[in-house]
Amino acid sequence: QCDLTGWWENDLGSKMRVYAVDSQGNFSGEYYTAVSSTQKPIKPSPLLGSQHLDEDGQCTFGFAVNWKKFSDSMAVFVGQCFAGDDGEEVLQTAWLLREKVDSLPSNWKATR
Repeated sequence: QCDLTGWWENDLGSKMRVYAVDSQGNFSGEYYTAVSSTQKPIKPSPLLGSQHLDEDGQCTFGFAVNWKKFSDSMAVFVGQCFAGDDGEEVLQTAWLLREKVDSLPSNWKATR
């Protein structure tokens, strides 16, 4: 059974801490990004998410991160938790980042 609670680290050195997952699959935590295009100091950012709890334990999940402490952007992540044969849990995710732009004509460059 994959348990999202605890600390996770990705290949780029960013870290995420997920607090307790409730009985409905909802969770909160903090994201500590190791990468950013901002010139401001990076600070831990709040995250809110939900996971689909199922029988085999290899759950799907999603969460949003608000970079409000140092940037005018938000990111959303979706993924799945896999339990390997050795018992190690691995999260595979994809993400979108939305940056604030000053005008509608600039909208094309706002999402990565």
